[in-house]
Amino acid sequence: MFAHIGDRLVVEGTHLGDVRRVGIITAVTHTDGAPPYTVRWLDDGRTSLIFPGPAARVEPPTPHPVHA
Repeated sequence: MFAHIGDRLVVEGTHLGDVRRVGIITAVTHTDGAPPYTVRWLDDGRTSLIFPGPAARVEPPTPHPVHA
């Protein structure tokens, strides 16, 4: 798994009742983009250091629509 600052980290729930968590990667520790990552979670605004597991994926930032 490799990421850049600004990418989204999506962590799927692995147990019944778990919710999907989505966060924005705010820091990448290694120059090659490998974990761990510092992530600001969108649901509560907290920041944590995470080593993503198999239930996680990195997505590029969502582009903002262009208004004419």
